[in-house]
Amino acid sequence: MNTQFVVCVKNSEMEASLELKKIYEVIEDASAKEKNLIRIIDESGEDYLFPADYFVPITIPQAAHFVFNSM
Repeated sequence: MNTQFVVCVKNSEMEASLELKKIYEVIEDASAKEKNLIRIIDESGEDYLFPADYFVPITIPQAAHFVFNSM
């Protein structure tokens, strides 16, 4: 399973839940994707759905994967 990451590029009306320019790990959710939503773990530490257009997919270099896998 490949871990997917996104960077937050918009947080209108969700400033307490999302930080601009922060990298978030995506939790796969096919139902959410159909509704143009994305599931991530937000600043509360819980996973929630957010509009997919608030994020841009990014590729984490292989050398940095250990950092994300140890969180």
